[in-house]
Amino acid sequence: MDSLTHLFLGGAIAAAIAPAKHRRAALLAGAALNTLPDLDSLFIALSTSDPVSLMTVHRSFSHSLFVLPVLGWLIWWLCRTRGKRVAESPSRWFWAIQLALVTHPLLDAFTVYGTQLLWPLHTPPVMGSSLFIIDPMYTVWLLAGCVIAWFAREKMKAQRALLAGLALSTAYLAWSLLAKSRVDEQADRDLAAMGLQDAPRFSVPMPLNTLLWRVVAMTPDGYVIGDRSLVADRGAMDFKGYKSNVQALAEAKDIEAVQELAWFNHGFMRAQVVGNELVLSDLRMGLEPDYNFSFVVAVREGDEWRAIPPRQVQDAYRAPVARGGLRKALFELWSRIWNQPGATTAKN
Repeated sequence: MDSLTHLFLGGAIAAAIAPAKHRRAALLAGAALNTLPDLDSLFIALSTSDPVSLMTVHRSFSHSLFVLPVLGWLIWWLCRTRGKRVAESPSRWFWAIQLALVTHPLLDAFTVYGTQLLWPLHTPPVMGSSLFIIDPMYTVWLLAGCVIAWFAREKMKAQRALLAGLALSTAYLAWSLLAKSRVDEQADRDLAAMGLQDAPRFSVPMPLNTLLWRVVAMTPDGYVIGDRSLVADRGAMDFKGYKSNVQALAEAKDIEAVQELAWFNHGFMRAQVVGNELVLSDLRMGLEPDYNFSFVVAVREGDEWRAIPPRQVQDAYRAPVARGGLRKALFELWSRIWNQPGATTAKN
């Protein structure tokens, strides 16, 4: 999730647990603690310039449920030894610190990027994909609770505001899972009708909401994409097919960067041959045909692919935004939530 959400989530949790007389300090401490795991990006950037590693190592060691509780205990022990507030109420501060830390990766796991909760075990990243990375309807309740608590300080309404904010944000998270299940049920039926009942697929909410969703399913020669508005759409989903160079991807499957990306994105990627280079795009983030993460990973030499130092291709989707197209894109998104488009013919 975005940094502001982590600030308010950590602040709300810590302030709700810590003693009332420590509330303002807990708001600040919780905000810092819930932000701490994302500082891994600084260390990764200093240790490598490989864009594939920069992507796949993020949300690994610093988001591990094996690492953060130990780090939380160490922070608590140091603060209890040297800090007056923690020494006054060690038990409540212990849980305030622990929960402010571990809720960061747990919340991230509900996005599509992927979070390596079990690092150092080499299990695929968890991608619940029920929340977009920025969702105001999740964050606003936490923001309101923290603002009220900051000014109300030790008053009972501060505690009530914090608990209400946490309850409402959690209820919205539960709604996102329910919404996702409804979309998945419809997608399963419609993909089965297309003979794709066993196709790997994922669903993800479109930006800033949980009412409009995108579903991507892999096919033998590429992938299909459909969208679903929980407000406007009725009947079957309309899926459009797109090509991927599956032959080139199979030929380059032993290249380390290809294996690393396939593990990280669960195989949801598009392969393209541009000139004599192999470009892989993560289908989970972005909109067709432009994706946020695309990498050149190999070059063609004769009949074989040779690994090269990966480089990231500048995503074209940023260009319309830079030209002032963000307002238009948001308007189209808002309009699509409330309106079902006419049926179109799927590409083959």
